[in-house]
Amino acid sequence: MAFADNSLDIWTNFLGQNSLLQPLWDNLRLNYQDYVRSPLFPVVLTVSSYFIFCIPYLVCDIMGDRWPWVQQFKIQPSYRPTASSLLHCTGVTLYNHMFLVLPASVAQWLWRPPADLPDQAPRLIELIVGVIGNLLLFDFQYFIWHLLHHRIRWLYITFHAIHHKYSSPFALATQCLGGWELVTVGFWTTLNPVILKSHLLTTWVFMLVHVYVSVEDHCGYDFPWSTSRLIPFGIYGGPSKHDVHHQKPSTNFAPHFSHWDKIFGTHADFSFCNAMK
Repeated sequence: MAFADNSLDIWTNFLGQNSLLQPLWDNLRLNYQDYVRSPLFPVVLTVSSYFIFCIPYLVCDIMGDRWPWVQQFKIQPSYRPTASSLLHCTGVTLYNHMFLVLPASVAQWLWRPPADLPDQAPRLIELIVGVIGNLLLFDFQYFIWHLLHHRIRWLYITFHAIHHKYSSPFALATQCLGGWELVTVGFWTTLNPVILKSHLLTTWVFMLVHVYVSVEDHCGYDFPWSTSRLIPFGIYGGPSKHDVHHQKPSTNFAPHFSHWDKIFGTHADFSFCNAMK
């Protein structure tokens, strides 16, 4: 019992150290201040990380059956994205960011100029809790938005149908979105850290994590190291659950976690799709 208490104290002290993230923050604050305060920084951060996170899954799709040890984890092994579908999704993503996200970011900067960077970095525990809190808040917001856009036919046809062009999702289809959906997602991603009063470093980490798990949800592979397999008790959806949504769009509306779908009776796992075939 004493050993367990000591271990808990060690982890608590480690996560609660004020100085743990300070060197990283000082480096960003002192050496890259002009860059990180730019209205373009969040756009560059999210777009560049998006394509970087897509690359490994894209390579897996291109290699196909030449990598059987990878293909054994493909959720729909009979489907593979074509060159035209990859180019289509890339074009939609770049167009939306160039003509919607970028102007919105510049407008936000003009309306609300960036404040000075704080001297103090967040504690590690504050950063972790902040990232989880932002993900949970976004999960609730998008669940309601997503549910309404599937239940109201006009909303689905007008704004969301483009994302369901592909019943077998792949990484580059993650941001193959209509302009209204992308602006809404970007609005929440920007607003939620303000609501939760997150440190800027926490905000940037949240953006990176959010981009990564979104790509993973659409990657089409359920690897042993997928986030849904690392988080216990089935509380996280992951690629297999979102793949079900693209096959059976009346299920699994939450983008990340599973609790809202379970509460509203819209939760389904991959066995549901197999039973429906």
